[in-house]
Amino acid sequence: MRFDIPDLSLFRHVVEAGSITQGAARANLALAAASTRIRNMEDAIGAALLIRNRQGVTPTQAGRTLLQHARTILAQAEKLREDLGAYSGGFFSQVRILSNTNALTEFLPDVLSSFLAAHPHVSIDLEERLSDEIVGLIAEGVGDIGIVAGTVDTSRLVTFPFRSDRFVLVVSADHPLARREKIAFADVLDYDFVGLDRASALQRFLADKASRIGRPIKLRVQLRSFDAVCRLVERKAGIGVVPETTVNWAARSMAIKAVDLTDTWALRDLTICVRDVKSLSAFARQLVEHMRAG
Repeated sequence: MRFDIPDLSLFRHVVEAGSITQGAARANLALAAASTRIRNMEDAIGAALLIRNRQGVTPTQAGRTLLQHARTILAQAEKLREDLGAYSGGFFSQVRILSNTNALTEFLPDVLSSFLAAHPHVSIDLEERLSDEIVGLIAEGVGDIGIVAGTVDTSRLVTFPFRSDRFVLVVSADHPLARREKIAFADVLDYDFVGLDRASALQRFLADKASRIGRPIKLRVQLRSFDAVCRLVERKAGIGVVPETTVNWAARSMAIKAVDLTDTWALRDLTICVRDVKSLSAFARQLVEHMRAG
């Protein structure tokens, strides 16, 4: 059997996305072309690689074995390109980062933009995930660098402090809760919420916290940014949960107010995590140092 690098890369994308459609998009392939490649791989092996159902796809035992080797080969290929890149001015390297919502929206844009400006031959693949998901994926070698909340168990990984922030309740300036200085998350679930898209890591996190209390979040509007959440809150569409850093700058131009959440999970110490510093590419190691210094 013969698999090339694009085949292995496509298969990794499909398994990690849990969908041939999404995997094809990540690999920049048409769905039909991606499906044909997967079928050809299965024909070459003589065994199914994926279990297909309405929810998406999951790897078979053969698929899990292939995925393990694919990740190793792809990492080695990237390392080879980087090592040989010292002899070529046209070398282009990619660093894959998995981040929770808070770090992705509040801190990474400035850090990554300054790094990319200084390293024109590097690209960054940035994906939003839940913190506990990130820990497992970094341990498996799915990503190079993870940014997670300090509350998750990262004992399997090498970690470095990154930033600190906290989630707060944001309300319109004349909302009844605006008179409060602090409140528990459980005490605001009777109100309508303005939130991020249901697929976002933060929204899934909050939905889980509400479920543990035994209450649903009454999510009236789903948006794609914390700025948009604050704007809809100002217009009395509901209340929201956003990072305190967001409210600090948004309140300069919006009639909104932050109310501290008393829940322990509201305080967010963000942590950089990697599986093994020595196994990172040179550019990934440089990025870790840049993030720590910034």
